[in-house]
Amino acid sequence: MSGRRTRPTSPYADAGRAWVRTDDEDLPVAYLLADLVDGCAHLEQVSVHPEQAHRRLGRELLDHLTAWAGEHGLPALTLTTFVDVPWNGPYYERLGFRFLAEAELTPELRRIRRAGADHGLDRWPRAAMRRELRPPAPSG
Repeated sequence: MSGRRTRPTSPYADAGRAWVRTDDEDLPVAYLLADLVDGCAHLEQVSVHPEQAHRRLGRELLDHLTAWAGEHGLPALTLTTFVDVPWNGPYYERLGFRFLAEAELTPELRRIRRAGADHGLDRWPRAAMRRELRPPAPSG
C-alpha cells in the first residue's frame, strides 16, 4: 500500500453532515456528525482528541454546524446528552441550549432517547436539549 491517505466515506460524510478538524499535519483531531431530526439539525456526535482538549475545537465545530443549519433554514439545533457530566449538559447550557421537558420532545427525539435507553445509556441521567436559531413560529 502506498503512503497516500484515503478518506473513508460514511453516511454522514456522503450526506454532507460530517466535519473534521485537522492539525498542522492534516491529522484528524476533532469531528462532528449531524443528523436531521424533526426538521432541526441534530448534533449526533462531537469528539475531540484528549491531547487537543481546551482549544475550543468542539465549539468551533458546533459554530460550523450552527452556520450550516442557518444556511439550510433550520430553526434549531438539538442533541441528547448526559445531564450532570460537566463537559456535557452544563457545557451545552453555557452555549445556549436548554433542557427539554418530556412534553416538548418531538417524535424522533423520543425515538433517539428510547434507543439510548435500550443501549443502557440511561443508567446515568440523560436529556434532550435544544438551541433556537430563529424565533419559533407563533402558535395559534
